[in-house]
Parts: sequence; C-alpha cells; structure tokens
Amino acid sequence: MELTQITTVAGKEFWDRVRNRWVLAVALVFAVFALAIAYFGSAQQGSVGFSSIEVTIASLVSLVIYLIPLIALLLGFDAIVGERERGSLDLLLSLPITRTELLLGKYLGLAGALTFSTLAGFGLVAIVLASRLDLTSLFHFFGFMFSSVLLGCAFLSLAVMLSVFASDRTRASGLAIATWFFFVLVFDLALLGILVGTGGQWGGEALPYALMFNPADVFRILNIFSLDDVRNLYGLATVFPTQLASPWLLGLIMAAWVVLPLGVAAWRFRRTC
Repeated sequence: MELTQITTVAGKEFWDRVRNRWVLAVALVFAVFALAIAYFGSAQQGSVGFSSIEVTIASLVSLVIYLIPLIALLLGFDAIVGERERGSLDLLLSLPITRTELLLGKYLGLAGALTFSTLAGFGLVAIVLASRLDLTSLFHFFGFMFSSVLLGCAFLSLAVMLSVFASDRTRASGLAIATWFFFVLVFDLALLGILVGTGGQWGGEALPYALMFNPADVFRILNIFSLDDVRNLYGLATVFPTQLASPWLLGLIMAAWVVLPLGVAAWRFRRTC
C-alpha cells in the first residue's frame, strides 16, 4: 500500500465535509446539546446550572449513544456504494490506486471529519466549564471525549462495511438505520427480555460478556466505570465484574470494533468490485 494515495483520498473526503459545512453543523449540534445538558441536566431535581462532572458525563453518555452512532452510519453508508451508483468507482479504480488504499482513504477522511466535529463540539464545552473543573474532572471529561471518538469510528467502520456489501444506496441506507436500531435499541432490550423471561436463571452470568458484542454498551460501561458516582448512579457496581471493566481492556475492545468491520469490508471490496 502507498501512503500517498491513502492520504490523498482521505484529504479529499475530509475537505469535502468541511466545504459543505457538515463538520461545522455536527460540531454545533454536539456543543449545544452538551452545554444544555451540563447546565439543565439537573432541572428535574429542581436545580439549574452545572452541578458536577459525574452528573454531566452520565447525561452525556445517554446522548452520545443515540446521536454519534446515527451520525456515523449516515456519514459512511454510501462511501462505496454511492461511488458505484454514480459511475465514478470504475474511474477511481482505473487510477494507480488499489481497492484497499481507496477504502482506507475514504474511511480515514470520514473518520477525520467525525473526529474533528466531536472534539470541536465537546472541546468547546470543556473550555466553557474549565473554570469549574479540577484536573481530575478535566481528565475524565477528556476520556469521555476520546471514547466518543472511538464509538463514532466503530459505527463508521460498520457503515463502510455495509456500503461495500450493499448493492445500491437504498439498501445501504436501510441497513444503516437497521444497524442503529439493533445496537442502540433492540440489543439491550433483547438481553433484558431474556433475563426477565427466564427469571434471571439463564444468561445472568454471561450478561457482562454479551455486552461486549455491542460497541454502544462498551462505550457506556467504559464511561460508567470511570467514575465511582456514575457507576453507583447506574447501579451496575454489583453486577458487572470489575476485571472486565478495565479501561485498557474496554479500549482494546472498542479498537477491535473499529478494525474488524473495516477488515471485512476490505476483504469483500477486493473480491467483488
């Protein structure tokens, strides 16, 4: 693989998102929602204003799990199939660039745009709240930002894989929405239904390990166990093994969710296009 070809494609994808103001729009969405949660997240308890980093992160985790996967899937679902439908894929592949280089370049460009938007949006919040946070709180907030980037990259990797497998943009978009529903809504409900339906006699011990098969759950656990107050707030301190909640282990699992779907996409792309 040639690094020049990859960076050229990645740069084009990134600057295309900058020129059409996609990056700015997403960054503003993240900033507005995060600031609103930071200052009004405790309104239901009768107080307004920033209360603590624990409450803020707990609320932001719920927001990010719904928002970032959807944005990432919509960003990448037509990365390959869109080029195929427009008739530009054959032209691109006629250039001195391999299929793997093209795929990696597109992914890295889109991931760069998503990463920049995420860091810019939440970074603005960190600047606004900096005077109210100590170094430990800032460290945890930056950890939350980094894990949000990993979550977005994981779902973007899934989106690119779907784009390679889909035969047209309509199917790709449908698969992207179905993927969002499955991982964000259906997966946890299915596990809960199994536990309730069996009276907790089946699947209880395997539940923590089953959650590793969902990048959204890995992200949630990574942030829940980063702060004691957040962990107690979610009530998982007694049912989730602490050895499985190691930040390094969860980070490696999130990285696997980035690499594996992208590897499957590259394998499929080399053989079908």
